[in-house]
Amino acid sequence: MRLSHSAATLPLPQLRLVLAISLDGRLAPAGGGAAQLGGSGDRAVLEESLAWADGCLIGARTLRVHGSTCLIREPGLLARRAAQGRSPQPLAVVVSRSGQLEPALPFFSQPLSRWLLQAAGPAQPLPPLPAGFERRLQLDHWPACLAELRALGLERLVLLGGAELAGALLAAQLVDELHLTLCPLLLGGTHSWLPASALAAASAWELLEHRDLGGGELLLRYRRTDPLAPRQGEP
Repeated sequence: MRLSHSAATLPLPQLRLVLAISLDGRLAPAGGGAAQLGGSGDRAVLEESLAWADGCLIGARTLRVHGSTCLIREPGLLARRAAQGRSPQPLAVVVSRSGQLEPALPFFSQPLSRWLLQAAGPAQPLPPLPAGFERRLQLDHWPACLAELRALGLERLVLLGGAELAGALLAAQLVDELHLTLCPLLLGGTHSWLPASALAAASAWELLEHRDLGGGELLLRYRRTDPLAPRQGEP
């Protein structure tokens, strides 16, 4: 699906960035690879955000590293979504330039719906929709794309990474909330949760909550307060 110009006039979904980070702001060890930084407390608040959301944005690189996405397992949260007439799991929206993902990834056997956001090259049509995905949207411009997702029923989105995707959306001032679990680790290296490119658009943030999650972990919830930040899908 190619995004229409009319989508640029629509309101945007609420977008919440959810990450577990080390004390020195790293997502992964210095050597890279998958990192499970958070403990049971972090898992509980992650599932709370998943239960809140209609969909999750996941970068293709992050998906390749981890192999799968997070699922809601807590019975009370699943029961609440069922009572609301919602699917057990939020829809997974994978952001990929190539659209090339290994079909054997465990992600494709997880019990959820999958959409693909893919950017096409100049004057180059998109290839056929890869197996495992129900729908594809063409990513040309982030505000219009998010507006289209809301028009399709995704009013609340959780952004699960990676850093490049988070940085692009933060730089465009499109992230409304930060949910950061601070983990009692020092990892070093270059794998920061916020790439330098995101610093081009500084925003002000208001602390909403700080919660002791046990095991030395601390949840920090912030809301963006910048009055000049766009909330309509305008170029």
